Amino acid sequence: MELEEKNPDPKYGESRKFDPNFKGPIYNRSCTDILCCIVFIFALLGYFAVGILAWSQGDPRKVIYPTDSRGQFCGQAGTRLEKKPLLFYFNILKCASPLVLLEFQCPTTQLCVDSCPDRHLTLVKAKLGSKEDHEYYKRYCKEGVDFSQLSPPELLRDGLCPAMLMPSKAFTRRCLPALGTMKGGVVVVGNETTFDDGQGVSINASDVLEASKKSNLAVEARQVAMRIFEDYTQSWHWILLGLVIAMVVSLIFIVLLRFLAGVMVWVMIVLVILVIGYGIFHCYMEFASLKGQPGSDVTIRDLGLQTDFSIYLQIRQTWLAFMIILAIVEFIIILLLIFLRKRILIAIALIKEASRAVGHVMSSLFYPLLTFALLSVVIAYWAITAVFLSTSNEQVYKVFNKTDDCPFALETCDPKTFNSSNISAQCPDAECLFSFYGGETVYHKYLILFQFYNVFLFFWCANFVTALGQVTLSGAFASYYWAFKKPDDIPAYPIFSSLGRALRYHTGSLAFGSLILSLVQVIRVLLEYLDHKLKGAQNKAAKFFLKCMKCCFWCLEKCIKFLNRNAYIMIAIYGKNFCSSARDAFFLLMRNIIRVAVLDKVTDFLLFLGKLLIVGIVGIFSFFFFSGRIKAVEEAAPSLNYYWVPILTVVVGSYLIAHGFFSVYAMCVDTLFLCFLDDLERNDGSSERPYFMSQSLLSLLKKSNEEAKSVD
Repeated sequence: MELEEKNPDPKYGESRKFDPNFKGPIYNRSCTDILCCIVFIFALLGYFAVGILAWSQGDPRKVIYPTDSRGQFCGQAGTRLEKKPLLFYFNILKCASPLVLLEFQCPTTQLCVDSCPDRHLTLVKAKLGSKEDHEYYKRYCKEGVDFSQLSPPELLRDGLCPAMLMPSKAFTRRCLPALGTMKGGVVVVGNETTFDDGQGVSINASDVLEASKKSNLAVEARQVAMRIFEDYTQSWHWILLGLVIAMVVSLIFIVLLRFLAGVMVWVMIVLVILVIGYGIFHCYMEFASLKGQPGSDVTIRDLGLQTDFSIYLQIRQTWLAFMIILAIVEFIIILLLIFLRKRILIAIALIKEASRAVGHVMSSLFYPLLTFALLSVVIAYWAITAVFLSTSNEQVYKVFNKTDDCPFALETCDPKTFNSSNISAQCPDAECLFSFYGGETVYHKYLILFQFYNVFLFFWCANFVTALGQVTLSGAFASYYWAFKKPDDIPAYPIFSSLGRALRYHTGSLAFGSLILSLVQVIRVLLEYLDHKLKGAQNKAAKFFLKCMKCCFWCLEKCIKFLNRNAYIMIAIYGKNFCSSARDAFFLLMRNIIRVAVLDKVTDFLLFLGKLLIVGIVGIFSFFFFSGRIKAVEEAAPSLNYYWVPILTVVVGSYLIAHGFFSVYAMCVDTLFLCFLDDLERNDGSSERPYFMSQSLLSLLKKSNEEAKSVD
């Protein structure tokens, strides 16, 4: 049998020559890409400097607490406003102004209060009323106001008290009107459709509704976030249990794959088809059960964006969409399995050999925990720095006037000197109110650059950690492959030896490869940002060009990831720099392009089905548990605002865990595959020049050649 592909294309380089001294990863190597290593170190030092600067300037309390007109935090522990956690608006109707959309701040006086008003009361009625009315109304006036001595016109002129109070409820720590609807869709506040504004003008409840919508626009996302946060506090221990179950299932699956690779692959294929099939059946049953239900025929477009996402599960169109998506996925998988049925048998043989390698390097199964820990540190540092950067602005105050004839409207002002300034004299009705957080210092001018640097270093560090894991695992599995007498010639601690070589000699090469990938990912982020900004644009040519750019850079990112992965394998084996390793890996694959298509990609597809199976099993059980559909544990299930929050968390976490375990197998398969191709070019199978591959891989080669001939 001829062991090499016929007539390799000379433009992809010459085949490797036999070297009797080559016995696996080279130990006598030197540092590579030193310049990039130095740049990466300085970039990290700059990243730490940005973090320290952000932590010294930022204040995360701005995200947690609402802010009154003086920029003080309502309900902040350890301050005099600790027992006043709610924000009260003097005139909620002012929030219907377009200024709310521009400044994200309602142009009316805002106070921190201990509770929201629960009745309708005007300032005039409170002045004429009992002492109890005086004390009640005074709670919603500015601090230190002499309510009994000043007349209503004086209190209103100086902006010391609101003109009226209306029944309100706490909503995202803000006092918003207690709106409701009566039969016929009539809007009411409390139980009234109209009421006096305290200045002789009758106000409709529908006007209050519009103002409330505008005032709530800036905090709508926060409302959802707070509810999600509450769900996490109620269900975090169950989420943790679900992730532990996913880890155990993944580990059991990997162990079974070690001993029963052929059987487990077919079991995995059948179970994936059954799990997706059950998903289709469940969606159909939900779709059928909603037939005839009031409101179930509403379309998703008519429903619009709702903060209560469970509403979407009460309409038939949602379940129909789920059913169609799952049916398409099921059809594609079955179609691929039919066309790849012969290649699957070949890929199983490669997975069996990978199982033997994992069995000899069992510590490789635990290396993803180190990668996960390092990625957690990178993500946490990026998130904390981003929060501190976004909250490192200063309090900016602007002039707000009740009328439109003030020439100083919306100009910045200082509340400490405002009453004695020229603005106050020319605009007696004007107030200097807190507007937003910003600043005009050098630090604030370059704040957007600091945020961009934070994002860029996040991608670079995350890709570096991933690259470090790939080089470490590939070095360990290459040690297994090139050991002529297995397991005697395998190093005692292959993972630690490979990790030490990667950090000592190839930090620069890993940083170089990660930098190239990070640049492409940052460009993709910028394109997504531009696409979001151009959603309302009418220029179809610009939209089309942007879509093409996004598609091209998505493909470029995938190609770079593939090249980087194989370059890291060559770095682990031969110890060359990144560019030389990437070139050697690319030429080696191109000289064996048919085997790449027949073996490597089919194996990746089978491993992806394994991840899909684990995610599907854990996801189905978490759905039945958190939605309260398992009667035996119905009482144990937590009461949640959105039960999909823990379900999605468990599903995403399960995929990451399964991906971590299966990435070991994927890296093992890719490493053995490249070593296998290299071995073919180095040796001819004679007794003087033996193959390092096992008998199963020799059998795999025969089948590969047969497949190659059938393709030709």
